[in-house]
Amino acid sequence: MTVVLSDLDGVLVDSQASIMRAWRGWGRRHGLEAAAVEAVAHGRPSGEIVAALAPRLDAAEESRALDALQAADTVDVVALPGAADLLRAFGPDRVAVVTSCTAALAEARLRAAGLVPPAVVVTADRLRRGKPDPEGYLLAARELGVDPAECVVLEDAPAGVEAGRAAGMRVVALLTTHAPEELADADERVASVAEWLARGPLSGGRVQR
Repeated sequence: MTVVLSDLDGVLVDSQASIMRAWRGWGRRHGLEAAAVEAVAHGRPSGEIVAALAPRLDAAEESRALDALQAADTVDVVALPGAADLLRAFGPDRVAVVTSCTAALAEARLRAAGLVPPAVVVTADRLRRGKPDPEGYLLAARELGVDPAECVVLEDAPAGVEAGRAAGMRVVALLTTHAPEELADADERVASVAEWLARGPLSGGRVQR
């Protein structure tokens, strides 16, 4: 039985505008260079990003504030092509969301996008180590009761691709937020979940690199 473990932002929902509004405002408040904030690689827990950009600050406190701000700012968060179809096609027993968001932020974004959360949602506040560590994907596989080899990971960020590969899973990269060469370690690369579904997810086909 093949199951799908999907990242949230950049795969199921487009939340980029909300993410960048929050981070740009945070950067201005703390006097950080705008270029450094713009260049940050997301797809990791926000506390890790805070620690990298401003190690003098309390990463946990700043992370909570950033996540709360984003959870309240979902006006332009929308579902990406194929997201709803994926959740319907695989059903609650064969799909999970694995995200670097907190539970509250993930719920807010799914709700804003009109998507029904699956039964298994693994969020940063449930883990000791975020992506690129495989802990989140391995936990989702355990909670679905499947072997990692039966899992297909849908990811848009290098850290997520690395996490899925480290978990021993097949990784499909979505070209929504990063250049193809940044996702070269994925087994397959597609423009959207809709394209992946149209190809036939169980066919095992690969795109040309």
